[in-house]
Amino acid sequence: MDEELPCAQGSLGSTAGGAGPAPPPPAPGHRLVPQYQGAPATAAPLPADQAPPRHPYLAPNGRAGMHGDGASSDTHPFPGPLGVRPTVSSARMAALGGECATVTFDSGGRLLTVCGTFRGFRLKLLDPGSLETLAEYALPQRPSTVEALTRLDFSKIFKDTSGGAYFYLDNTDRVVLADSRQHVLRLSHARSADGRWHFTVDRDWDLTPYVPHDCVGWTNLHPRGECDPVTSVQPDWDGRIWWVTRKGRIGTIAPRTGAVRTARLPGEEIQNSFSAAADGVSLVSDHALYSLRADAGGTPRIQWRRTYDRGTGGKPGSVNQGSGTTPTLLGDAAHPYVAITDNADDRMHVLVYRRTGPGAGREVCSVPVFGSGASTTDNSLIGYGNSLAVENNYGYENVTSLLLGRSVVGGITRIDIRPDGSGCDTVWESTERSPSTVAKLSTVNGLLYSYTKDPHRLGIDAWYLTAVDFRTGRTRLKRLTGTGPLYDNNWAPITLGPDGTAYVGVFNGLVAVRDAR
Repeated sequence: MDEELPCAQGSLGSTAGGAGPAPPPPAPGHRLVPQYQGAPATAAPLPADQAPPRHPYLAPNGRAGMHGDGASSDTHPFPGPLGVRPTVSSARMAALGGECATVTFDSGGRLLTVCGTFRGFRLKLLDPGSLETLAEYALPQRPSTVEALTRLDFSKIFKDTSGGAYFYLDNTDRVVLADSRQHVLRLSHARSADGRWHFTVDRDWDLTPYVPHDCVGWTNLHPRGECDPVTSVQPDWDGRIWWVTRKGRIGTIAPRTGAVRTARLPGEEIQNSFSAAADGVSLVSDHALYSLRADAGGTPRIQWRRTYDRGTGGKPGSVNQGSGTTPTLLGDAAHPYVAITDNADDRMHVLVYRRTGPGAGREVCSVPVFGSGASTTDNSLIGYGNSLAVENNYGYENVTSLLLGRSVVGGITRIDIRPDGSGCDTVWESTERSPSTVAKLSTVNGLLYSYTKDPHRLGIDAWYLTAVDFRTGRTRLKRLTGTGPLYDNNWAPITLGPDGTAYVGVFNGLVAVRDAR
């Protein structure tokens, strides 16, 4: 069901009238909040030569995974909505099988996503316009969900990044993911003679000889069990498939032979994904940032390691104690950088390091962001050229955190690395409140897209796709997607599609926002 509203001309306080029904299902109060704020923006493309290079074993930039590309830049070479009579359409959870986090696009523009509910995860192929399911493949249930249903304790499932949440699309349109059985699967999709789409598993690499996998015991139903879920998979620039586990195991798979090589970070936890460039793999644990490379036999080796301030405990708005960011690779061949955030108790810092060459691993800058005692993030930084953008997730724990009109402290900040690499400077600070989304930057129109929620004195929970000018930090437009907890994205990213649609995974399933054609 679609809703189309004429755009409002004027200030961000203005409201547009509506025509047609609201996206299903509307929660109380959806008619009492602005449907559209701002005015249509004019595209102001960013220089294309500052985009990250394409990873040779991934789908083209913007199509490949949760963070868009191998550098985890969270940029897309596609235009998001400019706010020209934007429409909102929803595919419900009942139809999709749950919240859909990572969204990728095959060479035909179809969506590939993994959707999860208490019944399990499903890999889905979706039509980009109607969001109709074209094909699906059932994945095994995560142990954390089994425990939640058994013990009626749902706290862990909201902070579990295993089971296929992180997956990637390779350079031949195949999905590669790690399921909750500790298997890495490679799946292709094709259309049969009768016109129906289907998935096929063309490779299955079993990691159970290398990873503890008594995951039923791990749920405390059998206390002696040990389980170490695989968090993420990603190829390096030589084509090896790297994988990491929550308890600090790192490994590679040689796709042709199936040979597996492993290493270990004892006493360290990995809850984020990782990034890859020609010079190696960048990974962050809850203790340190690593630069890694496989030796001739495929075994992961540490090139350098840098500890950071991990604080004295986790914060509301972080999955664990430590950095919440997948490392972001940026810069150029002469000045290659990697950036993360720390978990300092007072104010979180954006940290930038020299990635390779003379002074590899040297800290370039440490910039404190957001307010004292109220700053954290569990989402990757946006990286473009020498610029970074970071959002504040402090106060968000799960879908129950923001009910009855509550919101987070909020804030989005842009930081630039100086051209000579001598340090970093804050460019602008926005007060937009983005509780838990992976924001994205369109390099085609120069807008940063986030998913925001403001506090409301009447207790209305209204969620908006929000566009901020990347050059100035000024909010250009906000489009209501829906009201109520079913429109909470709960850590799912925004993804910009090749046709200019912005997709957001929400508890209601999947929301699509696009300009009127």
